[in-house]
Amino acid sequence: MKAHDAMYIGGRWRPAAGQDTIAVVNPADEQVIGHVPAGTAEDVDTAVRAARDAFTGWAATPPAERAAKIGALRDVLVARKDEIAETVTAELGAPLGFSQMVHAGVPILVAGSYAELAATYSFEEKVGNSTVLLEPVGVVGAITPWNYPLHQIVAKVAPALAAGCTVVLKPAEDTPLTAQLFAEAVDEAGIPAGVFNLVTGLGPVAGQALAEHEGVDLVSFTGSTAVGKQIGATAGAAVKRVALELGGKSANVILPSADLAKAVGVGIANVMGNSGQTCSAWTRMLVHEDQYDEAVATAAAAVAKYTVGDRVGPLVNAKQQARVRGYIEKGVEEGARVVAGGPEAPLDKGYYVAPTVFADVTPEMTIAQEEIFGPVVSILKYTDEAEALRIANGTVYGLAGAVWAADDAEAVAFARRMDTGQVDINGGRFNPLAPFGGYKQSGVGRELGSHGLSEYLQTKSLQF
Repeated sequence: MKAHDAMYIGGRWRPAAGQDTIAVVNPADEQVIGHVPAGTAEDVDTAVRAARDAFTGWAATPPAERAAKIGALRDVLVARKDEIAETVTAELGAPLGFSQMVHAGVPILVAGSYAELAATYSFEEKVGNSTVLLEPVGVVGAITPWNYPLHQIVAKVAPALAAGCTVVLKPAEDTPLTAQLFAEAVDEAGIPAGVFNLVTGLGPVAGQALAEHEGVDLVSFTGSTAVGKQIGATAGAAVKRVALELGGKSANVILPSADLAKAVGVGIANVMGNSGQTCSAWTRMLVHEDQYDEAVATAAAAVAKYTVGDRVGPLVNAKQQARVRGYIEKGVEEGARVVAGGPEAPLDKGYYVAPTVFADVTPEMTIAQEEIFGPVVSILKYTDEAEALRIANGTVYGLAGAVWAADDAEAVAFARRMDTGQVDINGGRFNPLAPFGGYKQSGVGRELGSHGLSEYLQTKSLQF
């Protein structure tokens, strides 16, 4: 798609307040593919005012009509799914097949789920002699990351619109073309002017201005825990609602009774997808000591099938590439054993990192504690279930995880004791209606389904 040299505010594309721009780079070949405006606090203020002006009318729109507009948006995303996939591949570097299936496909599912939910959700209930009303929070400031550029937008915008809120979106500076394409889809779907607004720009400038703007009632942020803490502090100072979906260091716990080959193979696939740039990736594989050597060999064989440039794309930019390679070097330095991959760049051009598997990883190692955000798996050994649980729960994060066992009941018994927000049981499938979010420093609040919708509602009681 062609990059817009403007912001989408108040139902039209309008020039940015300043002249600065952001270059959009294809991470596969390091070539500039477009430029977008670098928004300022003035642009953010204009967008927030447009959202505020549109709020009263949109909040008063019957839920069935809001649902119809979200359904129309979903239909536009379906019609433009090939363009979406090509755009994500161009600015994120994901293999085209993955972009088609996940980056374009999942947002369509999520948008469709909110079209249905907006029409069926009960926005009021009777409690004794009271009527409890669930009303939209107001203007939402949505700040989204680059790793799933359209999914993260839809997972915020769709429930916000379903609730009756209006939105100002500040997307990640690495993937703004996907956000501009989404704004085109909003316009094509006939969503009223000012209900959705887009300001491209840098996080410390436009993102900060949005987070601290007094006209924003709720800030919804997905990104690093470090930035999430800053946004939480800013929102807290203003007593402003906040939803934070942050980092993870999720454990893939393989119990002795499990199908080892399947559990290892699916675990490797889980991390290699999107080049490991997934906050919920199962980057720590926990295996019983009696099966450890077999698991390591199986993992090394499995990861060999993930060829760079074909099944595994580049990382999003040079900074991320250097960061992930630094973590791999740190793993070697601290005594972990590389059984696949390593820190060397696998290709001369592009921000690629070799798919890497570490063995002999101990729980206190940096690579077992910190979020790497690349195609790197650490395999840890445990002696019994109690130790496995200590390792699984032994980080500051608690976003996702997996448990494998001979039967679901055994896996569920373990999963119930994990300090984490979502656990896949024996390879359970993605459910767009299930709440997603973390414990501990992995965040505050939930996305997807009715739990995601409730984030954008506030409660009023009428007593009779």
